[in-house]
Amino acid sequence: MARALGLDFGTTNTVLALATGGSETRSMHFQSSVGVTDTMRTALSFMKDPQVGAQALKVEAGQAAIRQFIDNPGDCRFLQSIKTFAASALFQGTLIFARRHAFDDLMEIFLRRLKAYAGADWPAEVSRVIAGRPVQFAGASPDPALALERYNAALTRLGFPEIHYVYEPVAAAYYFAQTLKSDATVLVADFGGGTTDYSLIRFERQAGRLSATPIGHSGVGIAGDHFDSRMIDHLVAPEIGKGSHFKSFDKVLEVPSGYYANFARWNQLSIFKTTREFTDLKSLVRSALEPEKLELFIDLVEHDEGYPLYQAISATKMALSADEEAEFHFPPLGKAGHKGVRRADFESWIAPDLARIEGALDEVLEKTNTPAGAIDKVFLTGGTSFVPAVRNLFLRRFDAGKIESGGELLSIAHGLALIGESDDVAAWAA
Repeated sequence: MARALGLDFGTTNTVLALATGGSETRSMHFQSSVGVTDTMRTALSFMKDPQVGAQALKVEAGQAAIRQFIDNPGDCRFLQSIKTFAASALFQGTLIFARRHAFDDLMEIFLRRLKAYAGADWPAEVSRVIAGRPVQFAGASPDPALALERYNAALTRLGFPEIHYVYEPVAAAYYFAQTLKSDATVLVADFGGGTTDYSLIRFERQAGRLSATPIGHSGVGIAGDHFDSRMIDHLVAPEIGKGSHFKSFDKVLEVPSGYYANFARWNQLSIFKTTREFTDLKSLVRSALEPEKLELFIDLVEHDEGYPLYQAISATKMALSADEEAEFHFPPLGKAGHKGVRRADFESWIAPDLARIEGALDEVLEKTNTPAGAIDKVFLTGGTSFVPAVRNLFLRRFDAGKIESGGELLSIAHGLALIGESDDVAAWAA
């Protein structure tokens, strides 16, 4: 019976892995209304449903939450990227059908849905859970102590008797280190949806036992979600009025850019539809110098085109990882929804983000006084590691033969489970 559960609660995806003895682990599988998967989108949806009682809500998680939201856009409350609020003292909760939910409530609800989806695959007994945490939480002024307090509240309610936290890149490093044939100094770069984390570790084997000496960590609240928002800002926002103007008495003013911040997360468009801001936007059409652009913006919101837009952006980004040019295809924009995108342009848009990602790399090398030549292996993990500009950042600084990747979505959870099976789990804890 598995005794250690590895929890990679991610900004975009969540993965659970079970230690099954020795150096073996397996991913937990979840069956929801949209099928079986070993990863779950970190998303929740809530909807009133008479079949579950007048005061109860029908709650879904992952892809099932997205499907419930798309099928019932006006009646469903949808939340995604929950993890980005973990370390924010400003986030005190959110109202869902008149009931306030704190962060730990949302995390607990999400994990309980995963437990329900897992069914018989959920172990009857877990002696310890090893949860990953980023080196640097997302947000302007993140409070890591607050984040772990909230994690603890949620996980304790689930009945886990023993809870440990391990830096996510450390878990990825532990997973990777199982394949090492000799002692090595390893740099792990973990690119998530909301954060980029680095961990520098010295691995050694003595009498067949793997030991590790942490050398240093660093991180920055920048990753794949920011790349998506840059693409939307350049490909979509100008077509729906960003940078355009309207008349106010005898003055010509720019349409407030704050309206377009909602595109950073596609589900915000549905919420935006119910706000005073949206009412104000509709009132600007009469005085706009390019009213057709604002009318298009309003149509996108009213027809709940947020998720199709997210899919179109993701497809374009993925295509640019393989080709120098890709087609952005989003029919609701009309003619503007069919345009070629060059990788060089995309890389110029994300240049400020790349600079911060490289700055965090400089930080861990400089504060540990570690030259690039002293690193034996570089392990890249996370979906954003496929972006050529990100990979080139490492190719410029390290020998290509030292760079490896793999287990982009699963390595952290499996590394956490393996650490949970070790006799010195406390030594790995953050």
